[in-house]
Amino acid sequence: MSGETVITVVGNVVDEQVSLRFTPSGAGVCKFTVASTPRVYSREKQAWEDGQTLYLPVSVWRQQGENCGETLTRGMRVIVQGRLSQRSYEDKQGVKRTVYEMEAEEVGVSLRSATAKVSKTSGTGQGRQEFAQARQASSREGLDDPWGASPASGQQAGGWGEEPPPF
Repeated sequence: MSGETVITVVGNVVDEQVSLRFTPSGAGVCKFTVASTPRVYSREKQAWEDGQTLYLPVSVWRQQGENCGETLTRGMRVIVQGRLSQRSYEDKQGVKRTVYEMEAEEVGVSLRSATAKVSKTSGTGQGRQEFAQARQASSREGLDDPWGASPASGQQAGGWGEEPPPF
């Protein structure tokens, strides 16, 4: 699509638990946050210093999203390329907020200080089967969302702030 802002971010996964969910049609979506901190050399101090950290929420869809959900863990250094977007909303207190989000086209682990063994997936995705089984179990218990919090808590799982994601 013409005019989109495509960026590449290198940073670390900060989420304790990477979120993998499925739409009602069965499409997987993985959500996580990448923290990218620039390092600059200070001639005055003769030392490297950390700049301000950018925390960027990332969404990865379909089979790649399932692969990310099965692979990524907290602290893992990743390289993410995709489309940057912003959206504005009003929170429960009436304050207008703007958030920046990234929809990833490509996600890879950095081999700067790690090794990886890559295995090709079959493309069928085990996550859909697990989701269907969890959905059946939750319907027996009266829950709509098998990955949501219990109905008594009134909380929704996912940790995406005051406002749920727009999908």
